[in-house]
Amino acid sequence: MASVQDYIRTIPDFPHKGIMFRDVTTLFADPRGFRMAVDQMVQPYAGRPIDKVVGLEARGFILGGAIAHQLSVGFVPVRKAGKLPGKVISQDYTLEYGEATVELHDDAITAGERVLIVDDLLATGGTAEAGIKLVERLGGEIVGCAFVIDLPDLGGRARLQAMGIEIEALCAYGGA
Repeated sequence: MASVQDYIRTIPDFPHKGIMFRDVTTLFADPRGFRMAVDQMVQPYAGRPIDKVVGLEARGFILGGAIAHQLSVGFVPVRKAGKLPGKVISQDYTLEYGEATVELHDDAITAGERVLIVDDLLATGGTAEAGIKLVERLGGEIVGCAFVIDLPDLGGRARLQAMGIEIEALCAYGGA
């Protein structure tokens, strides 16, 4: 029987030499693989009280929308700076080669709402941490973070767990 990992393509030396890029577009393109990933990401949270799914730009939108649909809850995007209309709150975070900013509508989460954060990949944890901070600033409670891929050697899992966040990932790859 196939696993989610069987649908993920590895592209060597992208975007830089020495990087093994884990490409989830092949997972998304296959109906069985995509359904398997969504079902497995939903499973730990089925029956738990969740009010919203927050998807991190951009592949987190694909997964987050499907997961929100399966859980019958609302979906909220966390976007790169300047992409959302209306009033937003912003959070800066550090990237490998600089800084970036993500934003969330200031009315997207109501105080006390229980939120599941979703993305395709957990590497250093910077983007997820920024999303967590945005949700918490609006009074949301993080139920957990769900990813397709974990790259534990890059420290993201440990970083988020140190914040008290529950992490679920469908597969893990060693190295970068």
